[in-house]
Amino acid sequence: MTGSRGKYRTRVEGDVLSGAYIDPAGARETVAAFVTEWRRSVVDLRPTTLARLDATVRHQVLPTFGHLPLSGISNADVRAWAAGLRADGLSVSTTRKAVFALRRILAAAVADRRLPSNPAHEVPLPGDEAREQRFLTAEEVADLADAAVPRFRAFVLLAAYGGLRFGEMAALRRRSIDLLRARVKVSETLVELNGSMAFGPTKTQNGQRTVPLPRRVAAELAEHLERYCARDVDALAFTTVRGAPLRRAAFGRDVWRPAVEAAGLDPLTCHQLRHTFVSLWVAAGVDLGTISKRAGHSSAAFTEDRCRHLYEDADDKIADRLDALLEALGPSHPAPVVGPPGPAVVGPRGPRQPR
Repeated sequence: MTGSRGKYRTRVEGDVLSGAYIDPAGARETVAAFVTEWRRSVVDLRPTTLARLDATVRHQVLPTFGHLPLSGISNADVRAWAAGLRADGLSVSTTRKAVFALRRILAAAVADRRLPSNPAHEVPLPGDEAREQRFLTAEEVADLADAAVPRFRAFVLLAAYGGLRFGEMAALRRRSIDLLRARVKVSETLVELNGSMAFGPTKTQNGQRTVPLPRRVAAELAEHLERYCARDVDALAFTTVRGAPLRRAAFGRDVWRPAVEAAGLDPLTCHQLRHTFVSLWVAAGVDLGTISKRAGHSSAAFTEDRCRHLYEDADDKIADRLDALLEALGPSHPAPVVGPPGPAVVGPRGPRQPR
């Protein structure tokens, strides 16, 4: 018996020295208790993102795993749970977020030496749901702007031609609009969390950007600022009639949906004006990297994933322009005739095709 204890002690000491030691007491702690401790250490997320994470943990993670010890979760348990979420009718997006939340929690347990590995790794996840994106034409944007109440006509045009998110539009200030150069500087967003509103940095670092605008849209903004915006340089560009910041739900109910229905564009979300921005800039011949930068996307790959088919349509236009160049050469430069190769000619170096 003494020999067994001695071997165990030696093994534990070796694990401690190598960094592989797992605290048995820590591993026995329940997931719910660990989540309470872990949650206080999460400081790298924006308030809105953190609120969504809390909701996911509360509604999807804890009902299944909260009562279990950390060491009582296996990879098979997580796989079965993820499959069950989909079987219960949860969306692909919600299922993926739930697994990512559990994975983040258990990664912290691994870092604390409570688990030797993360059982939420290597879990098959459903693919992203393919959703057809909606893009408006320039004519449809004009119809929507005409259908909106005058106070928000410029809002529609700026969202469609500048690509700002709703929170960025709601946080836009007079000083951020350069009418002379037709530019808008995006540096803030307005977020709603548990009924309260707060100004903060943009969604990502890439979100801080300057966006050029068509002169006609800049002119509409100039008129809007003259009629509806306070003179203070820090005044919000878009507000309610009473001068309060815009709330997404109220804006959708009182402004957006009536305009969409009046323009005959239902169903259409406000965010789809960002898709429209990408479409209009592609049609204008702007390259992918520039569009990604002006949209404030996290990467050019993100932009490409969402507008690849738009560039495929643009390829057709490129071919049309090249055909027009060839036609401009005139009849003295006929297009080459493609046909079967002629008979081979035998030369000193073997068979060759005639030129």
